[in-house]
Amino acid sequence: MAESDRGRLRQIFDEDAELYDQARPAYPAALFQDLAELAGVRPGCRVLEIGCGTGQATLPLAEMGCEIVAVELGTEMARVARRNLARFPLVEVVTAAFEDWPLPARPFDLVFCATAFHWIDPAVRVVKSAAALRPGGTLATVTTHHVLGGTVDFFVAVQDCYERFDPATPPGLRLSPAAAIPVDGAEIEESPRFGPPVFRRHEWDVPYTTARYVDVLSTYSNHRDLPPDALAGLLGCVASLIDGRHDGHVTKRYMAELRVARRLP
Repeated sequence: MAESDRGRLRQIFDEDAELYDQARPAYPAALFQDLAELAGVRPGCRVLEIGCGTGQATLPLAEMGCEIVAVELGTEMARVARRNLARFPLVEVVTAAFEDWPLPARPFDLVFCATAFHWIDPAVRVVKSAAALRPGGTLATVTTHHVLGGTVDFFVAVQDCYERFDPATPPGLRLSPAAAIPVDGAEIEESPRFGPPVFRRHEWDVPYTTARYVDVLSTYSNHRDLPPDALAGLLGCVASLIDGRHDGHVTKRYMAELRVARRLP
């Protein structure tokens, strides 16, 4: 992704933070159990979260009793996150770009980022995460994929909608099974600041009505970046397909990959 595209697209989420908060699916609880096991998360653990969004992944860490500083680029996203996390006095939400935010003098036990690490400047994200951590601290990231499963025939047929209304869509695109997606470890393995990464994966299915599926599509930055007529055409095509062939209900399969690495002394 070009740096200019990254800078533009990552700000689009802030256009409708309330819809994002309502429509985006929660992460499976087992992912946070793995995080606690691999990163030693416990009450009082000092956490820096990068790109907290509206706090979907912050909440489980807050419920573990962590002391959290969550850095969020979007003003509206940060506002909703503060509302969602208001009952946790150990959580602070800071509105800033992680690349520009000055690190505090006191280091963190865990730097955590859920489905946002790819939006951070590649020249900064690993290096600055290491600088934020104490020796032996942990960098943990979550990457989310849409994988083969759920209502399979819908996701084959919906490709026609994307090819009609989104010119960036590769022709004949098909979903891959989770096992075919390679682990994402190169940038950690190449860093002299971290030990080898450990990976855990979780798959889960989310059922959607037509309206809820259109809502979740409306939170994706590459969809919202389409011209208004193209976006309306795409969403209308998708809705007609769900209503016409699937009785107003489809199921989408997600896969979340947790990547955990220790900072070297």
